[in-house]
Amino acid sequence: MRRARGGVRRPVSIGWKLAFHIIVLTGLAVLVTWVFQVFLLDKFYEVTKRRELRRSAEILSQNIDDPEMKEIASDLAIESTMRVFVYQITDTGKNLLVDVDATGGIGIYPEHEKIFNLVTRARENDGIYIGKIHFAGDETRDENAFDFWLEGENQVQYERIKAGNTRLVCVKVTQNQSGAPCIILLDAALFPLDTTVHSLEMQFIWIAGFLLIFAIFSVCSLYRRISKPLIRMNEAAKQLAKGKYDTKFVGEGYLETRELADTLNHTATELSRVDRLQKELLANISHDLRTPLTMIKGYGELMRDIPGENTPENMQVVIDETERLSELVNDLLDLSMLQSGNTTFSPTPFNLTEAIRESMTRYDTLVRHRGYRIDFSADGNVWVNADHKMILQVLYNLINNAINYTGEDHSVTVTQTVKDDCVRISITDTGAGIAPEEMPLIWDRYYKVDKVHRRAMVGTGLGLSIVKGILERHNAVYGVSSTVGQGSTFWFELHIIPVVCDQVHRLEEGH
Repeated sequence: MRRARGGVRRPVSIGWKLAFHIIVLTGLAVLVTWVFQVFLLDKFYEVTKRRELRRSAEILSQNIDDPEMKEIASDLAIESTMRVFVYQITDTGKNLLVDVDATGGIGIYPEHEKIFNLVTRARENDGIYIGKIHFAGDETRDENAFDFWLEGENQVQYERIKAGNTRLVCVKVTQNQSGAPCIILLDAALFPLDTTVHSLEMQFIWIAGFLLIFAIFSVCSLYRRISKPLIRMNEAAKQLAKGKYDTKFVGEGYLETRELADTLNHTATELSRVDRLQKELLANISHDLRTPLTMIKGYGELMRDIPGENTPENMQVVIDETERLSELVNDLLDLSMLQSGNTTFSPTPFNLTEAIRESMTRYDTLVRHRGYRIDFSADGNVWVNADHKMILQVLYNLINNAINYTGEDHSVTVTQTVKDDCVRISITDTGAGIAPEEMPLIWDRYYKVDKVHRRAMVGTGLGLSIVKGILERHNAVYGVSSTVGQGSTFWFELHIIPVVCDQVHRLEEGH
């Protein structure tokens, strides 16, 4: 594989890789088939023939006393194309019990005395011996006999047999029910397979050619169905990278390419939404920053240029706007740290009910001077193991959000309810509510339900994003329920921890 400049390996297209693997797989399949069906054909043929002789000898040994022994031997001889001899050894010599020939008269002379030397080998080999006989030629003294050698495990023995082809001889030593020794002699031909092997070689040449053509055709077909859709999606992805979020990805052919196209289409939709919301966020933050900066600059110039305007009231406006800028910057910093995971998380046991009551005092001025009513109801004191500062920040942000969006009655309700081992804190307003399709999006830091930007009564407008980050850091369950025209309820749940009375007093005194 060639390398591009700088030593970086140049990527190879899926078409070439696909062609390489299919051709290699096809060639490997042809090679393996040729090795087993051509190169090793003689070996398999001989092994199979040896198994047939061994099986036949065992069957004959098991039926040595059967009255139909000859019929059984005849069936086996015809099945395996062999000659069968069965002898019973007596004190006076050998008695031929069965002589069945299915070879056409070409085979060994079992009457030859030296053929029984094979019996010794059979007895040394668990009662059975199988050997292969090769003919040596016609240079012997008897024109009807030839020298031959019998391949044993570690020896070669010459014998005299009648003319014929290369053969397998099986000798089985057994005994009948009366205990008389018997000898089973099987003789089968090993036919030459040169013609068969040559025919198979020619077949495999044609098969290999057809398989190669089929492999090339398959590569072209698969390339069209796999590679071309990927190329089109790659071009569409380049357009998406340029900011064209209306790009459509089309997947054809296989399930994976269609799923990839669906995923990329969803990604394009999400990127389009994020881009739009990010622009809205920048516009909203710019507005929130511009307003206090304009007021600070205006009041500063007023107090500088007009004598007598350096009043406590004007200074308080400058201080209030400065605090608002500080809160906005702090909220942006908190949100960034939560999303990056760089915040310090220190859970400790504390009284959640008392913490909520104490946080209500922060809104006394808002309640007295602007007519808001913030009520809190609890069904007892509960303790939780959480980060005290973060949970208070969640409470402040949810209450501030309810204050900003409550109805004309300026009413906000904070409720604590206990169920099993969990406590739920709910903050309810009486505002316009949230449409069902917008509820999953309100936790997004870029999202704003009210598209007409207005300055929040309290807070910076990033509260819900901060709430989401903190509660997820606590593995807490949270959510919102809302009815359009009636208001919304934001809630979250924490696990309650049991605290013994003396521990409660010590913790409260320390707190």
